Amino acid sequence: MAQRERATAVHRIEFDVDWPPGHVASYLVDCERPTLIDAGMPGDDSERQLREALAAIDYELAEIDQLVLTHPHIDHIGQTNAVIAAADPTVYAPVGVRERFARDSDDLAAVVAGNATRAGLTGDDHERAIEMAVESLERNRDLLPPDAVDVWVEDGGSYDIGGVPVDVLHTPGHQADHCCFTVELDGERALLAGDMAIESFRPVTLHTGLDRGVEGAIGAFYGALDRLAALDPDSVYPGHGPVHTEFERTIERDRRSLDRLLDNTVESLDEPRTAADVVTRRTDDDDPTNLLPETVAVLTHLAARGRIKAELVDGVVRYSR
Repeated sequence: MAQRERATAVHRIEFDVDWPPGHVASYLVDCERPTLIDAGMPGDDSERQLREALAAIDYELAEIDQLVLTHPHIDHIGQTNAVIAAADPTVYAPVGVRERFARDSDDLAAVVAGNATRAGLTGDDHERAIEMAVESLERNRDLLPPDAVDVWVEDGGSYDIGGVPVDVLHTPGHQADHCCFTVELDGERALLAGDMAIESFRPVTLHTGLDRGVEGAIGAFYGALDRLAALDPDSVYPGHGPVHTEFERTIERDRRSLDRLLDNTVESLDEPRTAADVVTRRTDDDDPTNLLPETVAVLTHLAARGRIKAELVDGVVRYSR
């Protein structure tokens, strides 16, 4: 392989996904110790896409020296094991993932079952919510084995990654452990944003799903936006949508989106409704479990602030104005 310039550059690597906008992006930081930010989707096709994208910029998978993960969702950790097998990189991940992946599956199932019942799910939908939560935990800790993580990064920490100083900002809401990374790249301040500061849409508030902590998801998201707003990056490298320079506009767009979601939810309560009822009114999706964590988070946030009332009857919470 030809000798490279030591100047840092960033190369975008896209993987196909089955949901809008049809891709998820990782980034190869071309520096003293080549660094991959996020690891795309699992599967043979995604591994092929990763290898082909690296080859197009004169890299091999075995040359990845550092792997940095923004959060433990399937489309960001999918090729972790393939990268480790080929390159044995130093792996960095948010410290909250360590405790999350140590979670007992039976306890998780019990907590989700209780939250799903209070949300008004019944029958197959109730069982599916539990199955989805347990399957997600078990799948994701296989994709990102905790023992494979070398460095658990913490909020406010500064790390030398690949010969480049990197600052960590904890940005929960979309996912409870989510971290963004700021770094100087070729004289510009870059934000490696994962699933925050996406130019084309606000990421859904998944946070902890229907597990413990769902009640604090909206407050966490607002807090993350406040903390991000204190930054002043020149460019944003997100996990979805284009690389962009519209940072301030995007953060304010997300804040307004949350504001509208809260207001619209209040308006939807023309009669007492469960969280599952609110989801049904909000979307045509046949599976109410997809938006249920965000909806529960919104309703509990509104009730805690006195904007709506919550009444527990026969184990189910109904909300009203």
